[in-house]
Amino acid sequence: MMNRIFFHLRLALEGINANKLRAFLTALGIVFGVGAVIAMLAIGTGAKQAILDQMKLIGANNIVIKSVIPSEDDEDNNKANQSAAGNTNNNTNKDKLPWSPGLTLADLEGIAKVTPTVWKISPEIVVPVSIIQSGRLEKSRCVGVTNSFFELNQMRVEKGAFFSQGQIDAGRPVCIIGKNIQTRFFGTDEALGKQIKCGQNWFTVIGILEKRVASEESLKSLGIRDYNDDVYIPVTTVLLRFNNRALITKSDVGRGGGWGNQEETDKNYHQLDRAIVQVNQSENLRATADVIARILKRRHHDVLDYEIEVPELLLEQEQKTQETFNLVLAVIAGISLLVGGIGIMNIMLASVLERIKEIGLRRSLGATRRDIVFQFLLEAVLISLFGGLIGVILGIVSARLIASQAEIPTVISGWSILLAFGVAAVIGITFGLFPARKAAIQDPIKALRTE
Repeated sequence: MMNRIFFHLRLALEGINANKLRAFLTALGIVFGVGAVIAMLAIGTGAKQAILDQMKLIGANNIVIKSVIPSEDDEDNNKANQSAAGNTNNNTNKDKLPWSPGLTLADLEGIAKVTPTVWKISPEIVVPVSIIQSGRLEKSRCVGVTNSFFELNQMRVEKGAFFSQGQIDAGRPVCIIGKNIQTRFFGTDEALGKQIKCGQNWFTVIGILEKRVASEESLKSLGIRDYNDDVYIPVTTVLLRFNNRALITKSDVGRGGGWGNQEETDKNYHQLDRAIVQVNQSENLRATADVIARILKRRHHDVLDYEIEVPELLLEQEQKTQETFNLVLAVIAGISLLVGGIGIMNIMLASVLERIKEIGLRRSLGATRRDIVFQFLLEAVLISLFGGLIGVILGIVSARLIASQAEIPTVISGWSILLAFGVAAVIGITFGLFPARKAAIQDPIKALRTE
C-alpha cells in the first residue's frame, strides 16, 4: 500500500514539475490567503497579549480618580450652570463660583464609609523633587502612598519590607525605592538602611521594589508613570514634610471669589493627585463609579475638578474593537483562500482535459479509478501545501513589518503556523477532489482515442 502511495506521489511531483509556472501561479491564491491568516493571527494574538499586559499594570476592578484644576472655560461653564440653576441672586456674588476643597483624604474616607462595594482605596500624592545621594543629583518624584498602593498595583518588594502601620501613622521619614532609583543612585551597593535626600528631606530606605516591566506604549495609553523611577513614602509623611495643599491659604480665598482673578489661583489646591478605588466584583464597577461621582459632586459643591475613569471597561471596549478588526481580517483571509481554492480547482480541471490520453493509458495498463483519484488529488494537495509554505513565510515577514513600521504588537505562535498548513491541506483536498474524480470516471477507450 505504501509503495502505491509513494508511486502516486512521484507521479504528482512529475506532473507539477512539468508545469512549474502554472503550478506557481495556481498556488498564488493560497500564498496570499495563508499569509493573511498568519498576519491576522499574529496581530490578534499580539493585541490580546498587550491588553492582558495592560490589565496587569492597572490591576483588576479598579476605578481611578484624578484631580483636575479647572480652566477658564470650565469657570465659564460653571457660572452658566450656576446662573441657570438660579443661584446668582445679586450683583455681589454674580462672578463667584462654588468653592471646592479639592480631592482630599476626607473624600476617600467618605467613599469607603458610604460605598459597601469598595474593597481597597489607595491615595497618591506626587511631588516632583531633586534627589541627592552620594553626590549624585537627578530630577525625579516622591510619591506619597499607603501599602494599598502596592497591593492594587501587584507590586512586590525584592528586598526589605513595606511600611509598617506605625510608620504610616507617625509620618516617619522612611521610603521604598523603585528598581531604577536603586540602580542609578546605589549601583551594586546595598541600599537598605541608607539615606536618600528628596528635596530638603532625608529618608531611610526600608525596601526595594521588584522591577516592573512595561512598554512605553502601555504606559502612555494608560496614562500611568513608570513605577521603577519613583521614591515611595507614606502619605502622612508627604503631608507633614512637604506641602499639604489642603490647608487654607490666600490662594484658596481667591478661589472662593472666582478662579482666574489672581496669579496664585493657578496653583494646585488638591491634597491628592490621584486615588485608586478597587471594587470587590467586576459587575459592580459601573454602579460604584456612578456612586463615587455623586459623592464627589456633592462634597465638591458641584465643581467638576476631578475625573473618574474605569480602565478595565475601557480595555474591554478596546478588546471588542480589536475582535471586530480581527473578524474583518479573518473574512478577508477566508475570501483569499476561497479564491485560491477555486483557482486550484480550475487549473486541475484544465489539467484533466489536457491529460486525458495519459489517464486512458494508465487505465489500460491496470490503474484503477482510485489510483487516478490519488494521483490528481495528491497533485492538488502538493500545490496547496507549496503555496501554504510560501504563505507562512510571507505571513511571518508581513507580521514583522507591521510590528516595526506600524508599531502594532504581533505575536507569531506555532499553532497559527500549523493551522495555516492545515487550512492549505484542507483546501487542496476539498478543491482537488472534484477534478480528481472527474479524471477517474473517464472511459479509457475514449480517452485513448483523444488527440
